[in-house]
Amino acid sequence: MILRVKRSSHRPGSGRLSGLGSPAGMTPPVVGAINQQDSNYGPRSYSAELSHKRGEATQTYGMVLMLLTLGFFATIFCACCLRRFFEKKRTGKDQKSKNGKSGVDLRVDQDTDELIKNEEVDPSTKPSKKKVLGRINYKVEYDFASSILIVSIIKAEDLAAMDIGGTSDPYVKIYLLPDRKRKQETRVHRKTLNPTFNETFKFEISYGDVMGKTLVFAVYDFDRFSKHDAIGEVRLPVCQLDLASTADKWKDLQSIQGDGVLGDICFSLRYVPNSGKLTIVVLEAKNLKKMDVGGLSDPYVKIALMQNGKRLRKKKTSIKKCTLNPYYNESFSFEVPFEHIQKVQLLVTVVDYDRVGASEPIGQVLLGCDTKGPELRHWSDMLATPRRPVAQWHTLKAIKGTGILEFLQRHLNDPEIEMTPQANDVECEKSVPPSKPDPVSVTSFV
Repeated sequence: MILRVKRSSHRPGSGRLSGLGSPAGMTPPVVGAINQQDSNYGPRSYSAELSHKRGEATQTYGMVLMLLTLGFFATIFCACCLRRFFEKKRTGKDQKSKNGKSGVDLRVDQDTDELIKNEEVDPSTKPSKKKVLGRINYKVEYDFASSILIVSIIKAEDLAAMDIGGTSDPYVKIYLLPDRKRKQETRVHRKTLNPTFNETFKFEISYGDVMGKTLVFAVYDFDRFSKHDAIGEVRLPVCQLDLASTADKWKDLQSIQGDGVLGDICFSLRYVPNSGKLTIVVLEAKNLKKMDVGGLSDPYVKIALMQNGKRLRKKKTSIKKCTLNPYYNESFSFEVPFEHIQKVQLLVTVVDYDRVGASEPIGQVLLGCDTKGPELRHWSDMLATPRRPVAQWHTLKAIKGTGILEFLQRHLNDPEIEMTPQANDVECEKSVPPSKPDPVSVTSFV
């Protein structure tokens, strides 16, 4: 009998036999297969792990680079914001300092700015420009050998138009102040604002006398049938000129009417501290206001020594008939102790004499330590240079309350005010008796 042994189809370690020990009759697992399986999975897992690590490293580098880029742009953005903030703050401070106010927001909306830009400006509110009268080209020399002052008028430019057609007929008057009688004139140039003269004039005068003169170039517009119109003038004190220079110079014309409508006055001040003597020399006046019907005036000058609004002394010059440019050259002296010189004021008033009615004041000038402007400067120059006369021009100022009621009120309050100056108002030094010296002495020089 033949016995057949049936081989089990179960693989080793499968089914229930997997958990049991291997029978002696079963075939053991093939070692080569296990090694082959390990050899198939080992290299693949290493390369995958390596590539995975590389990918992680690349991702890390990318993230770092992205963060650095974002940080760089964030830094730039913050810097721009800070810069703009500080610029606004500095601009606000500058604007506050310009306006002189702190803590006020002066920003204006864009619409308001546009309205301001488009706003129309009223021509009447625009500042008026100074009127240009023109300029003149001249040359001044002095011949020391023959004692002759040589004046050359070369030409003028941009003169003011005085005629209806927009032109002028200019000519130049040349004279030396205070002597107005010795006048010389150039030829008249028709219908031009830029005349060329090229004329020379000579004045025979010694060097000592010429240094005290003032050279005047007065430009006029010639009119055949009426009074010649004044265009402008140039005044040159000879003591301020370089008579040795032969170069020609340009000078702008100034108004002949002066700075004020009332006129100008020139006088000198001199104070001697030791003797306490204050001397004023009234030299001349010019361009005074027309007070009479005929277009002229009869001016005289009244000088009053004031203290605390009260008049201490008063003196008057002689009367110059029918003139708007009087020449006096009269001197007056007051005794003022040195300790009181800074407490007193000097009131200079130009008055128009009227034989019938009351004399009308034209204008006045008040000088003292408590004044300001040219008056204070003149007074300070007098104190700074004792024993030396200091001359200066002053513009007359209007007198407050010059009507008839104010005049009568002043006359009632001060009975010493006289209606018209008398002959004995101006005293000469010779007329003062030597036995009874007057504390306020007046000297008149011819």
